[in-house]
Amino acid sequence: MLALSFTAFVVLCLIQHIAMADTLVYRAEGRAVVNGSDLYGFTVTEWKLPATYPPFAAILFVPTTWLPITALKVCFILGNTALLALLVHLSCRLAGRATRAPFLLLAVAAGIWLEPVFQTLLFGQINLALVCLVLWDLTRPAGALGKGFALGVATGVKLTPGIFIVHLLITGRVREGLTALASFTGTVLLGALVLPSATVDFFTRRLYETGRVGLAWIVDNQSLQGLIARTLHTEHPGLAWAVPAAVTGLAGLWLARRLTRRLGGDSPWPLLVTAVTGLLVSPISWSHHWVWCVPLLVVLLARGRTVLAAALTVLFLARPHWLLPHQGDLDLHFPWWQQPLGAPYPVLGLGLLAAAAWAAYGRWGDGGGNGPLVPRQGGRDVASGAGEPVGERAG
Repeated sequence: MLALSFTAFVVLCLIQHIAMADTLVYRAEGRAVVNGSDLYGFTVTEWKLPATYPPFAAILFVPTTWLPITALKVCFILGNTALLALLVHLSCRLAGRATRAPFLLLAVAAGIWLEPVFQTLLFGQINLALVCLVLWDLTRPAGALGKGFALGVATGVKLTPGIFIVHLLITGRVREGLTALASFTGTVLLGALVLPSATVDFFTRRLYETGRVGLAWIVDNQSLQGLIARTLHTEHPGLAWAVPAAVTGLAGLWLARRLTRRLGGDSPWPLLVTAVTGLLVSPISWSHHWVWCVPLLVVLLARGRTVLAAALTVLFLARPHWLLPHQGDLDLHFPWWQQPLGAPYPVLGLGLLAAAAWAAYGRWGDGGGNGPLVPRQGGRDVASGAGEPVGERAG
């Protein structure tokens, strides 16, 4: 099934002449470093895409200039498929389960077609690499040497993983949070050493040009800002977005802290709540940024929530936001009944935060703190049993 799934994806790419636009942007960034040209002064592809990541990321992209474009695209497709397998394995570790080979292969075969993963492969994005860095680091044993370092590196590449540094600090893992901060600072200093003018340009100017990343109101943007802009039929929601985003950010981090205290530091839910919070409050969260759907689905399966996991799998396979008419500015003119279809991921994210609030503050079972996301069977906590293969209990 994995071979058939991967072959079908490659054939689709060849038939559709997929450009893998983001891979070309990364290559242009690496070339700008090699040539000493303006990192933030170019655009590439027919969509005129600019560089949007910190200078440290551009330094890491230098090896992309060593290969012909065709070979580079092949490497990105193979690499992202391998990263998907790694993400499934790390998700099992997050859920406290051992990874069995049949489950891993089937999960990758199906996971290729989950819309966030599918878009990541099509664009040649680095989302899977960043999520793997974060999950690998934060699922290591407490007190592991250098825990937090990889998270800092991920933040240095794309800033948005920085919300997990806040997560570490507010949940009492100060040493790990400070390690991540130091690591992130190191990436900034390295960028400043190699590309001093680009570093100043990015942190004093480019960082605040959210329009540089893309249009916030288009259906591609599955953040709170995208949802609110389309609902209000405005390109610039302003405070109508900023205030709810601030409230959501504070509430999400508070829930992560509360869940950590109630469920324990090994529970996957605080981490997932933090990930969803970051996706919601980010000014722009393209649909392919929601690759956190993979650990969410694995955790649900491991917790015995097979019906919910199946329903969410259908949602991520169905990609309803792409089925709506969205050419030109049609995204801004959805009728009320199309709004949830145009923003399935933020609606899901808000629902997850609501469920987390229920788990954190509501009474469930015997009040032992497991909440509605962790079912109880026969008075026994299903969250126990770490090391059991995914699929045997959840099957």
